[in-house]
Amino acid sequence: MTRLEQSRVLVVGATGALGSLIAERLEDRGARVVRHGRDEGRLEDRAADGGGIAVDLTDEDAPEVIVARAVEQLGGLDVIVFAAGVVGFDTVAETAEQDLETLFTVNALAPMRIVSVALPALRESADAGNEPVVLTLSGIVSELPTAGLASYSASKAALAAYIAAAGRELRRSGIRLVDARPGHIETGLADRPLFGTAPRFPHGHDPAAVADRLVQAIEDGTTALPPDAFSGS
Repeated sequence: MTRLEQSRVLVVGATGALGSLIAERLEDRGARVVRHGRDEGRLEDRAADGGGIAVDLTDEDAPEVIVARAVEQLGGLDVIVFAAGVVGFDTVAETAEQDLETLFTVNALAPMRIVSVALPALRESADAGNEPVVLTLSGIVSELPTAGLASYSASKAALAAYIAAAGRELRRSGIRLVDARPGHIETGLADRPLFGTAPRFPHGHDPAAVADRLVQAIEDGTTALPPDAFSGS
């Protein structure tokens, strides 16, 4: 029996390449997983039991709906993994023209609100003797802001700052918050930007290896996943 056996897990963004791999790895370890995604068709393909949550993170009530449906389907929450994200490429001169609202909502505001809404369920999990975990992916740009990705870097830095502060606040509650900061991952996200055109990136991390490392961190009690935690992946 693994540490994740029968854990109740919500994967936000489970229709993407990385989120799908994470959900599969968690299920392989015996976790009960509810997948969230924006595209209902893709979600149905991946959630074989029909238990997915098809909600756009930019919807005003998305955090409340996602958490309520996850708790209803699972009977509680022990783990939340945030694998949803959008990217945009802009110079400082172009920033005012771009869709910053969607960028910040998906990358920072929605995860922040979901953590807040899910707090009663996570506290209930801790009170029951479990070890609830929230895992986010701000990426290396949250600590090394990159030219040409100013607004994207800022959205990820906002998420990283929130998780760092919230983690300190919730530590005594028995809730572990972990922010992962890998470098570029070969998920194809850069080829589907919200705006702009991707620069030429060096070859990135293998999504399968990153998924393995993230699930390992959930399982083994890791509290920090800086960029060098993904070396060799």
